[in-house]
Amino acid sequence: MASSLFHIFVFPGFLFLAAFGLIVEFVDRKLYARMQNRMGPPWYQPAADFIKLAAKKEIIPENARASMFKFMPVLALTSVTVAVLYIPTWGAQATFAFSGDLIVVVYLLTIPTLTFFLGGWYSTSLYSSIGAVRTLTQLFAYEVPLFLAILAPAIVAHTWSLSEMAQFYRENPILTLVHIPGFAVAIVALQGKLERVPFDIPEAETEIVGGTFTEYTGRLLALFRMAIDIEMIVGASLLAAVFLPFGFGVGPIAGFLLYLAKVLFIVAILATMRSVLARLRIEQMVDFCWRWVAPVALAQILLSLIVSGVRGS
Repeated sequence: MASSLFHIFVFPGFLFLAAFGLIVEFVDRKLYARMQNRMGPPWYQPAADFIKLAAKKEIIPENARASMFKFMPVLALTSVTVAVLYIPTWGAQATFAFSGDLIVVVYLLTIPTLTFFLGGWYSTSLYSSIGAVRTLTQLFAYEVPLFLAILAPAIVAHTWSLSEMAQFYRENPILTLVHIPGFAVAIVALQGKLERVPFDIPEAETEIVGGTFTEYTGRLLALFRMAIDIEMIVGASLLAAVFLPFGFGVGPIAGFLLYLAKVLFIVAILATMRSVLARLRIEQMVDFCWRWVAPVALAQILLSLIVSGVRGS
């Protein structure tokens, strides 16, 4: 019991994710700034922003449904924190691994998007409602390609367990090359899930102020921001475990350092996309995902089925 509580609240759970989330936010913002020939924020800026928000008073809109308005940030933070417990990090075995945990992780990573929608919807603000509808519309664009991209390595490994997949590709590293198209699809879909440029349509400041989060202030907004930072870590951890399953079995310290390097590598790719691309319109985002990203994901599934059939024979 004590060990489980330690994993949930300390490592690799909430405290570790919160601290690493602030570090990743700094790295992301620093890389983004340097690519634009700016200095970027100091190392302590993400922590200072969180403390500043947490110290401010919460303002609940007069017509908002207060209970749902307050609960959504907590639910978002809880879901992403729980998800990391099923993902292999420094070793091939996740903290709480079981057959089918891949589906659980994908499900848990869907919950934050739904909380963004419900939080904005129950704000009853015009800007928040528009942002909420855009959030839900985007969900139907990137979620299927993301699931297909992650499903492909599972087909070859003949398992729905992330830990078993990590062990399989540790023993068959050459097969990871088959999933390069899936990795590209997953990167694009993760950028959309995190609502980052060019897929920041639900929070377009120049169009709808802050979108879903327009009416959120104080601790509630701080929790949402922390949930987004942690979601980036968990999403990058999932992609690292599925598509970059090397470094397992080299010892806990070396494995953990490799895990940090893989996560930061994926964050660097996301920061680069954010720097070089311009915001799309919502219909452009949906069209792009279904016209280009989904077909590549389906092609990856077909390739994985062929490889799986060849291995079986």
